[in-house]
Amino acid sequence: MALSKEIFTPNELHRYSRQILLPGFGSEGQEKLKKAKALVIGAGGLGSPILLYLAAAGVGEIGILDFDVVDVSNLQRQVLFTTDDVGKLKSELAAEKIKALNPTIQTHVYNVYLSSANAIEIFSNFDLIVDGSDNLPTRYLVNDTCVILQKPLIYGAIFQFEGQVSVFNELLKTGSRGPNYRDLFPHPPPPEMVPSCSEGGVIGVLPGIIGAMMANEAIKIITGIGDSLCGRLLLFDALDFTTRFLKISVNPNKDEVKELIDYEAFCSPMHEKSVQEIEPDEVKSLIAQDQVHLIDVREPFEFDASNIGGVNIPLKSIEDHLVLISNSKSTIVLCRSGGRSRQAIIKLQSLGYTNMINLKGGLLKWRSEIDPDLNVI
Repeated sequence: MALSKEIFTPNELHRYSRQILLPGFGSEGQEKLKKAKALVIGAGGLGSPILLYLAAAGVGEIGILDFDVVDVSNLQRQVLFTTDDVGKLKSELAAEKIKALNPTIQTHVYNVYLSSANAIEIFSNFDLIVDGSDNLPTRYLVNDTCVILQKPLIYGAIFQFEGQVSVFNELLKTGSRGPNYRDLFPHPPPPEMVPSCSEGGVIGVLPGIIGAMMANEAIKIITGIGDSLCGRLLLFDALDFTTRFLKISVNPNKDEVKELIDYEAFCSPMHEKSVQEIEPDEVKSLIAQDQVHLIDVREPFEFDASNIGGVNIPLKSIEDHLVLISNSKSTIVLCRSGGRSRQAIIKLQSLGYTNMINLKGGLLKWRSEIDPDLNVI
């Protein structure tokens, strides 16, 4: 097939020449990339390599959904950003940087919190969804939206030294759809089993490895080359550099996805609903009146970097320091984002404590609403 000058400019032909030369790819594959519209959820550790490689490959339109700002602790792995970017919106910065890499593509920025109220409208504008999120509610929301709209989904996850990649909801030659996230995880595990990078840590190169794999799967789905990871979950271990594959089959008995739901509630175990929460402004008032006891369950190095007072008792050793915890005075338990403190309260409740209150949103929300200069790592 001859290359159409109406489809590619001379500059584009030069830019993509190494891909066009590939057997089985050619100008047809490059044309499919140019016409494709891909939405990337998250512009962080996974989103950085995904966005860079999709833009470099020539995906015509790229959506970027992320409402967070760059923090200095992101720079160890989120290679789209630099020190000068700290405090700026990730979505807008990402759009600028991938446009600088490849001015021929169009970008669509969504500086919003993804929810059941806006997911259908946003996803409808794209052919393919690439999920670089880091929490269970978003993963189930993204999956269910793709199922409803019949969109293929590239999935990836990272934790410490391990990563996962798969392709969900792909349209098969039979006309049916491949397995989706609910075939792999019908029910969400407890939140403490799936900590985020900020809670469990991650080696900096791992998001680059997994993100590149995700971009590779996206390019394969768009162009139709090779065999995708549909029906397989790739498991990667960076410590011994091994890969394993887990077969995923469609479960015909799983609940049918008909509408979007409240995913925060869906991913919260029933016993967690009894955890009382309090807003940062209320805590500030109680601190000023000396009417509350504070327990910070982050690690000591996090506490030393910044804190709002109180006693530092790391979550993993909470049961070893009960002597420091009052069972009568109102006690606010806090951490970076509210997850570890919630786990601490559940553990203390099982030991008979009834006076524990969780700081909603943790110190990240405190920084957002009370003290923008607080250095939360």
